[in-house]
Amino acid sequence: MGELKNTAASSSARVVRLFVYGLIGLIGIGLFLAPMLFPDIRSQEVAARICIFIVLVASYDLLIGYTGIVSFAHTMFFGIGAYGTAIALKQMGPGWDAILVGGSAGLAVSFVLAALVGLLSLRVKAIFFAMVTLAAASVMAVMASQFSDFTGGEDGIIYKTPRLFSSATKLLTDENGKVLRIFGVKANGKTAAYYFVFFGSLVLYFVMLRIVASPLGTVLKAIRENEMRAEALGYKVVLYRTAIFCIAAVIAACAGILRAIWLKYTGPETTLSFAIMIDILLMVVIGGMGTLYGAIIGATLMSLGQFYLKDLMQAASEATAGLPLIPDLLDPDRWLLWLGLVFVLLVYFFPAGIVGTLTRKEANA
Repeated sequence: MGELKNTAASSSARVVRLFVYGLIGLIGIGLFLAPMLFPDIRSQEVAARICIFIVLVASYDLLIGYTGIVSFAHTMFFGIGAYGTAIALKQMGPGWDAILVGGSAGLAVSFVLAALVGLLSLRVKAIFFAMVTLAAASVMAVMASQFSDFTGGEDGIIYKTPRLFSSATKLLTDENGKVLRIFGVKANGKTAAYYFVFFGSLVLYFVMLRIVASPLGTVLKAIRENEMRAEALGYKVVLYRTAIFCIAAVIAACAGILRAIWLKYTGPETTLSFAIMIDILLMVVIGGMGTLYGAIIGATLMSLGQFYLKDLMQAASEATAGLPLIPDLLDPDRWLLWLGLVFVLLVYFFPAGIVGTLTRKEANA
């Protein structure tokens, strides 16, 4: 009888594991084939945003999920990376040297700021550190608005990227000079820009997976579970927390560089907005803290909801036009209400996030 129970539990755990990995695999394949499956501009923008936000959310998960650090300055580092690249491209012209100089400057500034904030503030309690990071992020947002000669102020900066990423660039042509299509997709600069973002995000994500699997990741989990015990074992908790805070900041700045290259525009609303910080928090909660894989699911579901829920409600409202009350409830202007309800249901049925809850069920099986 016991053997039957163990067999059933093992089978259930295998199903859960296959479901999680299968869902992540489908998202990965969908993002890789996005230009071929969804050739319109809007769909490619959503796919590129998902790639970038997976990196951004996973880097934040390194803090809150693996170390227990609650920071509201993550968008600050995201914005520094984007603004560094944008200012260099505006001042130096659309060359790879501008991306190298501006991106490197953004990474360096992010690292130094993270080190200063970490060393000066991570000794205090979590709520005070969260307030310090919120203040730092607010100051950075004000500076971006005030130093308009460099940042463009509230209007932001519009610039050109390397010719390789221009929509007019023909990567492959036929004998008549027309752009070749690969599986129906034009081999032009826009496609090159998307795959630059995709593979750049993929590399950054695998770097984070490697960090979590390293001895550093083990120490971070130990600090999260019992800070005093980790201190008693000889680990310098403040230094480890500062180290991971700096690493997460640099990765967030890298995501900002990718965002700047893709959008060809950088402004406060696209990089430094507190709304982006809220989105990151929601994506972490939906996917599951302390999993990294949750970042993929959380960023994908949240982004799809933000971009397509309104369209789905419009279609549903038109389809139920002859029914009482329902068309009003499905009015597209109420999409935020329904998105909130979906979020509440996800938290109720998946209290540890989708990946976190399924992983726990697998462990208990």
